[in-house]
Amino acid sequence: MSGGDRGSTPSRARGPDQAHARALARERRAEAREPGPVMDAAARFLEARPRSVAETRRRLVHAGWPAELVESVLDRLQELGYLDDRVFAHAWVESRDRAHPRGESALRRELALKGVPADTIAEVLLQRRADAQAAPGMATPDSAAPDVAAAARVLERRGAALLREPDAQRRRAKAYALLARHGFDPETCRTAVTAWIAGLDDDPGPGEGGAS
Repeated sequence: MSGGDRGSTPSRARGPDQAHARALARERRAEAREPGPVMDAAARFLEARPRSVAETRRRLVHAGWPAELVESVLDRLQELGYLDDRVFAHAWVESRDRAHPRGESALRRELALKGVPADTIAEVLLQRRADAQAAPGMATPDSAAPDVAAAARVLERRGAALLREPDAQRRRAKAYALLARHGFDPETCRTAVTAWIAGLDDDPGPGEGGAS
């Protein structure tokens, strides 16, 4: 047997061994009768970043902890303020707007995937619009204001790449498509792209390069 063959044997066995160890760990967790270990597991999960209630529930249940203990721990964490879907959703939206701008429809979809209730999502996005309308320099109320501002940030960050396209119509179409991929609605795409193009010398006109 070659050295390569000898070295590969442990790695082939490692997968089943790890799966067996995980199964045994889940069985031990399923026998838990006190909330302490479940609370410890939840605390470790929450150390990395804020989580929604649903995310935390999925993690604990998937790990094998008894459902009744999981619910007890979730209730206690909410009482203590360590779990709060409204706070989580606000933080998620603020982080997206600051670092990875998205349109409202994309934000709504992301929060829903995190298990945030629909009424909480609606409340947080409404507050986002209200904050944008109250911002200095906002002369008239505009429900699209936060999305337009977020779209402008996407174009600013990706502007150098877009400007490498020499054809003005194709550049406009690529800018529109970029915003659409980030979850911005057609009207926001048109508004943001038109404003961005307005500063370029070779603006081809008010259309969006064939995008509809």
